[in-house]
Parts: sequence; structure tokens; C-alpha cells
Amino acid sequence: MKKILHTLLVLLSFHLAYAQDEGDLLSLLGDEPTTDYATASFKTTRVVNGHSFENTAAGVLDFKISHRFSPVRNGLYDMFGLDGATIRIGLDYGITDRLMVGVGRSSKEKIYDGFAKYKILRQSSGQRNMPITLSYLVDAQIKSVQFANTDRDNLFSSRLYYTHQVLVGRKFSDGLTLQLMPTVVHRNLVETRTEKNTVLAMGVAGRVKLTKRIALNAEYYYVLPDQLASIYTNVLSIGFDIETGGHVFQLHFSNSADMTYKGFVTETTEEWFSGASGVRFGFNIARVFTIVKPKDFY
Repeated sequence: MKKILHTLLVLLSFHLAYAQDEGDLLSLLGDEPTTDYATASFKTTRVVNGHSFENTAAGVLDFKISHRFSPVRNGLYDMFGLDGATIRIGLDYGITDRLMVGVGRSSKEKIYDGFAKYKILRQSSGQRNMPITLSYLVDAQIKSVQFANTDRDNLFSSRLYYTHQVLVGRKFSDGLTLQLMPTVVHRNLVETRTEKNTVLAMGVAGRVKLTKRIALNAEYYYVLPDQLASIYTNVLSIGFDIETGGHVFQLHFSNSADMTYKGFVTETTEEWFSGASGVRFGFNIARVFTIVKPKDFY
């Protein structure tokens, strides 16, 4: 019995000594390095019309319904524009936390669009200190409305439009996010010879958090000179994001009726501050559904 107790005491002493040495070794190594990524920079993947640098999470489907009404200038005659509307219905899906894809269909010009967006860099602190988020977006649109002039040689390629966009931004605090959007829109067919097929624009966007569930969003796209006809102008959009559970409501005012890049970047004709103001009310509704649970990815 004494031998058994002696053996147990020896083993216990060895274990305590080993544990102490192991603890000393871990203290020399320091804490395990971690990386904290910035989250909720914007409440959804859209600022207003254009994309934010946020992505839909892996395995999540984002169902979007967007409306743009007529200009408010006619007052009560058409209920401040509510009598007329264009609509886009879309589906966005997160393949991974970095890569998302989406498709949509707009009533204006019966446009079908599809895109892919990849998050190249993610703002983070800790082991991997990255001050910005950088995403790349490629988007294609097909105009399916019937050609007005059936006497000309109407080609399928004339219906195609392409967009390339870099989204670079930073969440400076819980209350402020800013984003720049260098944008290239290519149109296979333009109205006049004075217009450029490939249009360069610079977008700027921001988000200011007002409460836990409400934020103020704004975006502006400046088209470089001598690329469009004189009737076209730059698009400015301002609105509020309201989060309610699994829904995000975006209520906003914009001078564009379009919800595709070729439309709101290159074909905006209404002015905000002219005598006949072209400002119109609109909204986006986003509802997310988890299609694949995170654990199923591993």
C-alpha cells in the first residue's frame, strides 16, 4: 500500500512540474494572435442604387425588391409620384464570405442583370492589421425591350452593357463609414456619335449611424466630362436604412429612376435643384434567408 501511495505521489509531482514548465513556455510565446474584422460597415450590400463593399454571408440568400417612383413635382395630382413606378426584383447569394453573386430583373427597359463581387481585402485589426476594405465588382446587363426601329440591322450585341467597379472604403467608427467607387461602364450601342461607349465615373458614398437600427446613407456619381450628351447629369441619392429583424428597409430620394449601372450612371436626365425638380421617392427591401448553415461548409 505504501509503495502504491509513493508511486502516486511521484506521478503527481511529475505532472505538476510538467504543467508548470508548459505554463512557462506558453507565457514566453504570449497570447494566441487574433484578427478582428470590421463588421456592419453598411446595413446591406447596397448603399442606395450602387453596391456597398458589404457582402452577403456564405450560404445566405438575400431577396431584394426595389421601387423608384415618378418625380414628386406633380404633387397630389399623382400622389407625389406614387402613381408611377419602376421595379427591380433580385436575388443575391453568398458563395463564401468573400464572394457573392446575384441576378435581377428591372421593369424599365426589361433589363436582366447579373454580377459577381469579390472582397479582396478586409478591414481588420490585430494580427492582420488592414486599414481598408477593397472589393471588385463585375456586372452585366441585357436590355430585352423590343427595338423601336425595326428597319435597321438590330444586333443582339447592341443590347449588352458591362460595368467594372472597385469599392474601397473604411469604417472609421461605429457611426461613420466612407467609400470610393471608381467605375467603368461600357455600352455596346450609344444614341449619338458624340457619346463615348466606355464611360468613366467616380462615385463616393457614406453612412452615418443615427440609432442602433437607423442610419443615414448617401451616394453620388460624378461622370468625367465630354463622355455623355448634354441632356444627362450626375446622380445623387440620399436616404435612410431601417433595420427590423431579418428585414432592412431603405427609404430614399434620388434623381434617377434606374437601378442598373448603365441607367443611373450614364442615363440620368433629371436635376435635383432645377425649377422642375426631378427628385423621386424610392425604396429597397432586403430579406435574408440562410440556405446553407455555416457548419455545413466544413
